[in-house]
Amino acid sequence: MANQVATLNSKFLHFIGWDRFSLDKLIIAEKVLYANVQGKVKNRYVPIKLGNSNIYTVSVGEEKFPSKIPFVILHGIGGSSGFWATNFDEFVKYRPVHAIDLLGFGRSSRFPFSSNPSIAESEWIQSIEEWRKEMKIDKMILIGHSLGGYIAGAYALKHSKNIKHLILIEPWGFNEKPKELQPEVIPWWRNLFKNFVYPCIILSLIRISGPFANSFLREQFPDLPHRHQIPASDADYIYEYFYQINAQKPTGENAFKTLNEFGYAKNPMITRINELNSELPITFIYGEKSTCTSSTGFEIKEMRSKSYVDVNVVKGVGHHPHIDKREEFNVILEKINIVVDK
Repeated sequence: MANQVATLNSKFLHFIGWDRFSLDKLIIAEKVLYANVQGKVKNRYVPIKLGNSNIYTVSVGEEKFPSKIPFVILHGIGGSSGFWATNFDEFVKYRPVHAIDLLGFGRSSRFPFSSNPSIAESEWIQSIEEWRKEMKIDKMILIGHSLGGYIAGAYALKHSKNIKHLILIEPWGFNEKPKELQPEVIPWWRNLFKNFVYPCIILSLIRISGPFANSFLREQFPDLPHRHQIPASDADYIYEYFYQINAQKPTGENAFKTLNEFGYAKNPMITRINELNSELPITFIYGEKSTCTSSTGFEIKEMRSKSYVDVNVVKGVGHHPHIDKREEFNVILEKINIVVDK
């Protein structure tokens, strides 16, 4: 296993004790998140050529299903592989699962992405493809949530032959930015701030908060332990994990900012979707209460009328249907496995 080299956000703040990034604390907190996973959890750093980087990868079910097409999970902004821990047991009912920390996030290398949106997108695509080759994966069921959905879509445009099924959960960056904003469209601005500007502010505040970060996170996300099935006695660990994965230099976060304008992708997927291989099946999963509206998924379904496109809306939840309504999510997952195994 390659060793992780931390990329500090500020050497000065770390020196005076304000930036308290600690790989040891991150590892301990991560173990708590995976404590309830029934299968054998394997973690590793997968080396790639781009920037001599390492992609942190967590895998379950490789020994159980050595020859089956695996799930590969790409997380969202400010996230990481650990936040998928409560879904792993359901995934490995069918096949192996690999959850990666995207380049620039979590425990993966903090690669200095280009400030050019097209190049930054290509760098993320390259990192996924080099990771796939290093892992010796022929085909995969690619799952992307939020920003991970955008990256999954961009990857599919270039490498559809490597994907058996594309699963997009609340994907960011698919719809176009509105051409005009009327004065009465105040909810649009409020939702934009809440879902795309606010997360970046939160991540910056996490780093600025230093020794007070965990208290800040508790106040912002009081239900986080419950949602991730962490007992109250271990609640501190998930806040510690949240802090530690975002405490390093935010190169992935900066790349996300490069790709977007006013919360919308500069090069939205819906304008490129016709370039996607028509034989690639796509499943969209949305939360009913989310601002990532399902209308985009249904529009793509119409655009790809001769292809398999399934759009699902999970009622009563927002941006994380796979966490907040696991039973409904698992039903959709079972349906996808039936399609894949046909």
